[in-house]
Parts: sequence; C-alpha cells; structure tokens
Amino acid sequence: MTKPSPRPLATGRFALLSCALLASAGCVQERAKTYPSLLPRTIESRSDAEPVAVAPVVEADPALDQVIATSLKTVETARKDFAIGATRAESATRVAKGDAVGGDRWIEAQTALAELDIIHAQSLSIVTDLEQAALARAADGKPPYPALDSAHAVAQTELEAETATVARLQALLPQA
Repeated sequence: MTKPSPRPLATGRFALLSCALLASAGCVQERAKTYPSLLPRTIESRSDAEPVAVAPVVEADPALDQVIATSLKTVETARKDFAIGATRAESATRVAKGDAVGGDRWIEAQTALAELDIIHAQSLSIVTDLEQAALARAADGKPPYPALDSAHAVAQTELEAETATVARLQALLPQA
C-alpha cells in the first residue's frame, strides 16, 4: 500500500490560505477609508436666536407736535358738537319713526342726520390728515412718532363712534 503524498493536502492548505489572505486584504482596504470629522460643522455652531433690534431714537418734531395738538383740539370740539347734534337727531328720528318717507317729520330727521354727517366728515378729515402725516414720516425714513400714533388712535375711535351712531339713527327711519 502506498501512502498518499502530503503534497495534495499541502496544496489545498495553500489555496485555502491564499483565499483567506485575499479576503482579508479587501477588508483592510475598506477600513483604510477616511470618514468625515465628528467635530461640529460651521452651520451647527451658528445661533438661531432672533437678532436684538435697537429701538430708533425719535427726535422731537415741534411742527408735528403743533399739528397733533390742533388735531386733538378739533377732535374734542367735534366730539362735543356731535353729541349735541346726535341728541337732536335722535329725538327727531324717534318722532319721525312712524312718519312716511318724505313727510315733514321725516325731512326734519334727515336734516338733523345731515348735520351729523357734516361733523362726521370733519372727524374723517382729521383722521386722514393724521394718517398722511404718518405716511410722510415713513416715506422720509423716520421712525414712528408715538404722539402721532396716539392722536390717530383717539381720532379713529371718535370717528368709529360717530359712524356707529349715524348708522343706528338711520336705521330708525323708514328708507326711501
């Protein structure tokens, strides 16, 4: 009996060892890849906080202060005149409530409402003038003027009250 030669076994071991070396060589190459840094990127270190807005310094405007003072006086006068006219118009509309359109009492109530419309138009003019002053400041690149904003709010409130009163009184009269 002949003994098998150790060579075929050695050749098989060599082939197996060669395959293992080749396979591990591929792994070594993959491990040699460079990966991105784990340090924070520039975008990650920025702040998302709102920037602090610096309030602009509002310089005194004597000419505008004079316009505001005149406007507020006119609003107060209009308020008083409107209250007197509204009392008269309300009593005239209550008397004319049952009157036909075109009747004497209806015409008297319409006349009283027309007088209120004149005062109401003056109030609207004041609001418009104050709005124009604010727009002019904005067009010149100036910051809002607190006294102007306050005067506008007062005039606007009076205008809205007058509008509501006129609408309420007109609703009491028969419509043509």
